[in-house]
Amino acid sequence: MCTGGCAKCLGITLIPLAVLCTLANILLFFPGGKVVENNQNITDEVWYFGGILGSGVLMIFPALVFLGLKNNDCCGCCGNESCGKRFAMFSSIIFAAVGVLGAGYCFVVSAVALNRGPKCDDGKDWLYPFQDGNYLGNHTIWTMCKSPDTIVPWHLTLFALLLVMSGIQAVLCGIQVVNGLFGTICGDCKCCGCCG
Repeated sequence: MCTGGCAKCLGITLIPLAVLCTLANILLFFPGGKVVENNQNITDEVWYFGGILGSGVLMIFPALVFLGLKNNDCCGCCGNESCGKRFAMFSSIIFAAVGVLGAGYCFVVSAVALNRGPKCDDGKDWLYPFQDGNYLGNHTIWTMCKSPDTIVPWHLTLFALLLVMSGIQAVLCGIQVVNGLFGTICGDCKCCGCCG
């Protein structure tokens, strides 16, 4: 597959992932699917906007750049007049790095949130009743959270989705780094072949 076509496929894949990450982060503002009376009762990591900023907004820029690489004017590849296609492939490496940073941010925030557990009402106060991920393998202690109902599965599901999707985004952006290097060195196969 040509470097421009590969980049377009990566861009097409990144856009729905960015939308899903944004939606998952928005759903986390409604613990257990309910509106909370006090914003301080929402898990702290939700306010870091890992899915909205990291895997959402920061991922849209690389995705749009990758989509546009297929249609770039490639007159002048391989030492002719202007090396527009090569420069575009080189710039895609920079945008892919931005995508890796955004996805990495979301991945770290999600991992911390999964380890820490949700903030919930234990019957006396709103706090973090779980320590160091001890609730992940022990479902019986989930009853420590009295409200909101189903907060633990809600928290686990959405942050696990963010973790997985941001990991996929980081891998896809990493693939574009390699693809961009090939495109910078050799150009796109639809332009004039590989440097010749």
